[in-house]
Amino acid sequence: MAKLARDVMTADPVCCSPITTLDQVARLMAQNDCGEIPVLNENGRVVGVVTDRDIICRVVADGVNPRDCTAAYCMSEPVFTVGIDTPIEDVVTLMEEHQVRRLPVVDDDNCCAGIISQADIVAIGQPRLTAELLSQISRETGRPSA
Repeated sequence: MAKLARDVMTADPVCCSPITTLDQVARLMAQNDCGEIPVLNENGRVVGVVTDRDIICRVVADGVNPRDCTAAYCMSEPVFTVGIDTPIEDVVTLMEEHQVRRLPVVDDDNCCAGIISQADIVAIGQPRLTAELLSQISRETGRPSA
């Protein structure tokens, strides 16, 4: 039987709000050993994501103090999400299309239920999917990556 997003996602990932300061976001990443934090609005819907790379390239590299910025300042948007019942093949296709290493997973109410990372795809042991994903995410596009 084909695996679905719910089968491989990390459930209930740590999240933040648009007004969470970036030093707090970085602390959440360190405490939870993750590289991306979904940004949720007051209704629990994903409005963006902040990656460790977003903080470094959009804030620190510009000499801005992360204590002085919120998640909304540097979050990546639009955010691409998948539903909990999305087949893994479709998850991989979306990751490839948008060259992202992680995707928030939303429930039927469009609220954040989990997150799928490229490591989660590797862990399910489908070599063809893994090779395809890594190849496509790493391809050159001529645009800066976040």
